[in-house]
Amino acid sequence: MKDLAYTIFEQQQQARGIDLEQVKTKLKALQIETPSWGYGDSGTRFKVFQKVGVPRNPYEKLEDAAQVHRLTGLCPSVAIHIPWDKVDDYGKLKAHAENLGLKIGAVNPNLFQDEDYMLGSVCNADAAIRQKATEHLLECVDIAKETGSRDLSLWIADGTNYPGQADLRKRKGWLLEAFQAMYKAMTPQMRMLIEYKCFEPAFYHTDLADWGMAFNLANKLGPQAQVLVDTGHHAPGTNVEHIVAYLIDEQKLGGFHFNSRKYADDDLIVGAINPYELFLIFYQIISASEDQVEGVRETVRNIAYMIDQSHNIEPKIPAMIRSVLNVQTQYAKALLINLEEVAAAQEAQDVLAAEDAVRRAFECDVTPLLHAVREEQGLPLDPMKAYLDSSYPQEILARGKGGASW
Repeated sequence: MKDLAYTIFEQQQQARGIDLEQVKTKLKALQIETPSWGYGDSGTRFKVFQKVGVPRNPYEKLEDAAQVHRLTGLCPSVAIHIPWDKVDDYGKLKAHAENLGLKIGAVNPNLFQDEDYMLGSVCNADAAIRQKATEHLLECVDIAKETGSRDLSLWIADGTNYPGQADLRKRKGWLLEAFQAMYKAMTPQMRMLIEYKCFEPAFYHTDLADWGMAFNLANKLGPQAQVLVDTGHHAPGTNVEHIVAYLIDEQKLGGFHFNSRKYADDDLIVGAINPYELFLIFYQIISASEDQVEGVRETVRNIAYMIDQSHNIEPKIPAMIRSVLNVQTQYAKALLINLEEVAAAQEAQDVLAAEDAVRRAFECDVTPLLHAVREEQGLPLDPMKAYLDSSYPQEILARGKGGASW
């Protein structure tokens, strides 16, 4: 049943030429993968603050993730990180996820916490260490096969702190060799999503520092390799939505790691600092979804939307609920852009009209729309309140303190 708020909202959008039934269909199709590590004790490199009730193993991480999906309807898959989520039987882990109404999502190798990797993993000057790192990548391919995962998400922390510390071009070659070995081991259904970060933890150079390097690697590897854009991995002032548009047009955008940052680190809740950037990213995606080139449309259809956050001071499950709802909100706003109006203003070279057509959608209050979608899906209108009012926050306290951590 339509309430007054939705009726008014519907009339306003109809006047702008927006088909709300199409908008609702697209909102219901949105899927956002949550990360197993976002439910455990994790955080900054300075201190991990342990919380009561966090998961003690990968199975409990999945149980917490199931709560987020149950209340939001947005999160049917969970990314895992190896060895943080290492188990003896991945078939059992997969079955546990399925029993909870979930599936195992992207498999993320860990090439930054082993003592041997102080001076690099796949880019280390020591051939034995490079081999060890490559074998871990191959291990993760095998885990993806066992769990039925499509995506392998790669981020490496390799880099140097001082000029002259290492041969930069040799390291570039070693990086490609390791990724080629992993690529060769993948099944035809798998994708390699190559992530980048301009700095940290290395202070002088990072071996995989920007989207251009990731794009170049993906092109060299082949069609199953694409670029993963982490929204917190850019220098201040970077036009991330421009990067997104470029990669879509090149049919090389594979997915996102959503988070946010004000200065350098990148583990804040997505949309917490610059929600307009998130909205503009979705604007580029939605615009490309109607492109005349089928390869561009297919790229958009296959984008993996993933959260990558480590909640250091926040309660884990509420932080994840807030994260996915922020993504849903900005996606909903972007769907309200009248693309024909924007195109007409662009054709007329009317700068202010074009900007206004985009910004007016961002300024819309989409609460009535989201309430209507959730009501139609049989979901609570306010997922956060529903979680806090449930018995689950109290039930998990029995786990005690000192759960699964980095």
